[in-house]
Amino acid sequence: MPTYSFRCAQRCDPVEQSFSMADVPSEVTCPECGEAAGRKISSPALGRGSSAAMKAHDASRATADTPAVVSSLPPAADRHRGPHPTHCIADCRAPDDRRFPFVPTGKSDGMSELPTPPSIADGSTTEDVVDWVAEHLGDLTREGPDGISAGGIRGGQSAADTALAGLDITGYARDRSTVLPVDRRGASRMSPYIRHGLLTLREVWDAVSDAPPRDRSRYRDELMWQEYARHLYARTGSDLGRSLRREQPRPQGWTAQPWPEEMNCMSSVVGELHEVGWLVNQTRMWLASQWAVRAGATWRDGEDEMFAHLLDGSRAANRLGWQWTVGTGSGKVYGFSRWQVNKRAPFLCRNCALKDACPIENWPDDDLGPAVDGPDLNKAPIPAGPAHMEGTGAEQVWITAESLGTADPALAAETDRPAVFVFDEPLLRKLRLSGKRLVFLAETLGEIASTRPLEVRRGRVADELSGRALATTWAPVPGFSRIADAIAPVELHPWPWLVRPTTSSVRSFSAWRRSH
Repeated sequence: MPTYSFRCAQRCDPVEQSFSMADVPSEVTCPECGEAAGRKISSPALGRGSSAAMKAHDASRATADTPAVVSSLPPAADRHRGPHPTHCIADCRAPDDRRFPFVPTGKSDGMSELPTPPSIADGSTTEDVVDWVAEHLGDLTREGPDGISAGGIRGGQSAADTALAGLDITGYARDRSTVLPVDRRGASRMSPYIRHGLLTLREVWDAVSDAPPRDRSRYRDELMWQEYARHLYARTGSDLGRSLRREQPRPQGWTAQPWPEEMNCMSSVVGELHEVGWLVNQTRMWLASQWAVRAGATWRDGEDEMFAHLLDGSRAANRLGWQWTVGTGSGKVYGFSRWQVNKRAPFLCRNCALKDACPIENWPDDDLGPAVDGPDLNKAPIPAGPAHMEGTGAEQVWITAESLGTADPALAAETDRPAVFVFDEPLLRKLRLSGKRLVFLAETLGEIASTRPLEVRRGRVADELSGRALATTWAPVPGFSRIADAIAPVELHPWPWLVRPTTSSVRSFSAWRRSH
């Protein structure tokens, strides 16, 4: 009898129960919290292969002083199942259920200090950084140490600065939703640098001031959407991980995987997600709608899967995007069908094995799920952190993954003050991110280490930083407040908001926008 996995909205451990295929329910009761645990539907086990996209971004990364560029979507025919699956849903174990023991290296104090990552700015290569991640963090990744590779966008301040200097959004309003051909895409690929604070929203906002008015307006709307996501996350915290206004649709009749390999539109986009770690917004909506609106798989599982691979993955933007697409946060579902593929990437349909029997020929049902008693989204204060620096006397700067740029307020306050970064081992072990995300972080940390003393550690953050006189920059994520309460930084710097939060509604982007 088959065994099925279920998981609740509180993200307790998965529940595994056996049912006949005819009797398997859509949900069971979670034994830990008592809430309903929805059935988890795994995604296809795509491997990493020698696809066109992989070759293209490998070639582009060979030039260390420019960000990588991907020339085309990876065709499904070029991918094969490798020995190291790139993802899992129900239980993120290493291949063959092997565990890779962590053997600390470079220790100076018998605890968990790591050697600093190699710096590309000082002549190291991306492969040097990949090797560093494999040795020191590989056991925490989805691929395991032997399966780690870089994504399609290089990390580091110099790469971010180069991207910003070359930012040209002419035609953005017309081409921002283009999927193929790749050279016609209007999307700017700035999001990984914004997500990790290498570029602030204000810097990017100002950089497009001379763009054509229609393009500038559309692009700045997207920047404001990013700011709205941060405000919403600051307000709701972990509640953003559950349906805000309605439960998701639960259509019946889809029996394939949520992202079937046989569908060229799905396999190509999932391949780009896994190999490059970045997608245009249009294909992000395709994946979310196909996963939840048509296939009926639990949206939180799909969001987890996408988050694990995106170089710009943030819970704020990713969860908001999924909730908007599947109707749980917007009250309206986004339907995905063959029509969008033919409009945005007709090549995918023409070369699909299912072109004459397309399973998404018609629009999916647009039925909404029942209303839920979600968090209060109406007019109320939004946590914003300090407006000015508070405290003094710090000896070291604690930098977080939210803010790793040279403009980080705590770093910029004293340019020669030593810094410390901690890879949060319990969190990473739980998330099982793709190694390419850690390569991006390591590339960034390597550059920081070339400009000031940097201590890199691995462990439980509060334990690693206990007893230090730290400066840090406030961050609009729930984990920051929890750790800051434990370590009590002596110097707290303000977050560089594009628009500082006020008392406002976060029920929708338009409602929030009226207050900003």
